[in-house]
Amino acid sequence: MYIVIEGQDATGKSTQVEMLADYLRLSGRLVVTFHEPDGDLPQTHILRDLIKNKDYHLQPMTQVLLFTAARLELWQNLAVPALKQGGFVVAARNWWSTLAYQGYGQGVSRTKILKIVKQIMPAEYVQPAQGLILTLDDDLRLSRQKLRDQNIAASGKSTQDTFESQPDDFQQRVNHAYTKIAKEFGIRTLDASGSPEALHHQIIQLLGLDRLK
Repeated sequence: MYIVIEGQDATGKSTQVEMLADYLRLSGRLVVTFHEPDGDLPQTHILRDLIKNKDYHLQPMTQVLLFTAARLELWQNLAVPALKQGGFVVAARNWWSTLAYQGYGQGVSRTKILKIVKQIMPAEYVQPAQGLILTLDDDLRLSRQKLRDQNIAASGKSTQDTFESQPDDFQQRVNHAYTKIAKEFGIRTLDASGSPEALHHQIIQLLGLDRLK
């Protein structure tokens, strides 16, 4: 089963993906996780570094194409083998992020984005078996992001990539885009303002995974 947890930066996607993967593994399931556009592949590390490096000033359509290339590599090399064995694939982000960031955020035609994704990616990827979008109001999200950036800076790493360095109006467009995407594609949303543990239990129930044996 392919499961996607989506949302703007600092909504807790990565944390929930790992918590959900641990839960599924406790029931003896094979679980593969990845965080688009990165995954446990050298080629996707390279693509991620290229996309996220703000010094390159890539065109939005170039970003769309590079994201799609990374997705194809992740899907064919990590997702397909796990799904063939009856396992779970739990991903932070999918092509909905491109609709939000490059579409609503940067003005790339959303029709063109969907056309590219459908041409390159299989239907099982385009329409996940289970998917949800985590939401936060702008103030809480920004305060969480500031705290996260402080922790990253303390480790000596760069705190802002191509997208996090964009101005506030871009961030607001992206944040509000997820609500529009949820309505357009019938994706469930979940308020992420609670504790990670409480949110984890909500996700398990929402996805019907509390009945796993």
